Amino acid sequence: MKRFQNILLIIFLLISASSITQTKKIQFGKGLLNLKGEDNSWKMKVGARIQLLSTNSWNINSKGNYGQLQSSILIRRARLKFDGFVLSPKLKYKIELGFSNRDMGVATKYTNYAPRTILAAVIRWNFYKNFSLWVGQDKLPGNRERVISSGNMQFVDRSRLNKEFTIDRDLGLQLRHHFKLGNNFIVREMFAISQGEGRNIVTGNKGGYQYTGRLEFLPFGIFKSKGDYSECDLKREEKPKLAIGATYNFNDDAVRTKGYKGDYTGTRDISTIFVDAMFKYNGFSFMVEYADRKITETTSNSIKKDYSANVQAGYLFKNNIELAGRYTTVKVKGTDFSTNYYTLGLSKYIVGHKLKVQTDITYKDITSTQKGGLEYRLQLEIHF
Repeated sequence: MKRFQNILLIIFLLISASSITQTKKIQFGKGLLNLKGEDNSWKMKVGARIQLLSTNSWNINSKGNYGQLQSSILIRRARLKFDGFVLSPKLKYKIELGFSNRDMGVATKYTNYAPRTILAAVIRWNFYKNFSLWVGQDKLPGNRERVISSGNMQFVDRSRLNKEFTIDRDLGLQLRHHFKLGNNFIVREMFAISQGEGRNIVTGNKGGYQYTGRLEFLPFGIFKSKGDYSECDLKREEKPKLAIGATYNFNDDAVRTKGYKGDYTGTRDISTIFVDAMFKYNGFSFMVEYADRKITETTSNSIKKDYSANVQAGYLFKNNIELAGRYTTVKVKGTDFSTNYYTLGLSKYIVGHKLKVQTDITYKDITSTQKGGLEYRLQLEIHF
């Protein structure tokens, strides 16, 4: 009931805000409302999106026999987003709220037993030339696939690499800078210091802090419409474009099993390395990521080393139908075997990523036991 009341309140505020000056007539996919103050001292764009997901899966035993069908239909994501500036275009803000069960997660004493509705709440200040300071809760500059919005995927969802290794969102400070080498070569630098326990933690820092550094190189210049952080070459790059990135993250005395999530059990040092690249040209897109993680339990001094790799590619036909393939391998928790995932995806982009239908099928193979699984997914996304 409380959640329903909050949603009604937000809708009421949006309707009330519609009486404020709008910047222009709004096209689909450009936000629900585009508002600005009469003195141009502030601006706000309000957006919303939903993902409706159907999943069907089967386990496969060592003899190759399929188990019983497991199926589900759910609202995968339901979100509201507010962004704009105050006083100056150099002082920007973003607020993103998630209302689906999977967005909010499980309430615990570390979140005051409240749903984790807030995904992002951050202020971004371009305080000097190409330097920007971010303050608040947002995605850390981690692996590329995680930083890409879940609404800009060329598959139904992200790969298993991201699920197992991402450093996700956290609360803290980020410093960002970029510069040019020659006419086209772009270099970006990012550094973050954050609490180290993930989003919406209100009980204070239980362990140490988390430190993240990332470098990105764009040798052929910028992508159209920030395409290095959007899957599928919807803009059909006329010239080859390439982005290469590398991230190092260290979570000192992490009290949660995965740093940003998991149970609070003891302390551990977690160091993670990501290397990734994005390439696009004339409807063809290619992305590769590698993740390497070392977990050192501070009480026992035991060490676990995990790794994962993800490779995916797709081609967008002229009718805006894309065929894509993905291969992911994961080795976690000190095991001596890997799990491999083979995914084939098909997408129809009706209005780019703002209105699309996506489907994919994944075969999971566990190399040591010959056991696996098959999963089929179908998803509709609409993004105002």
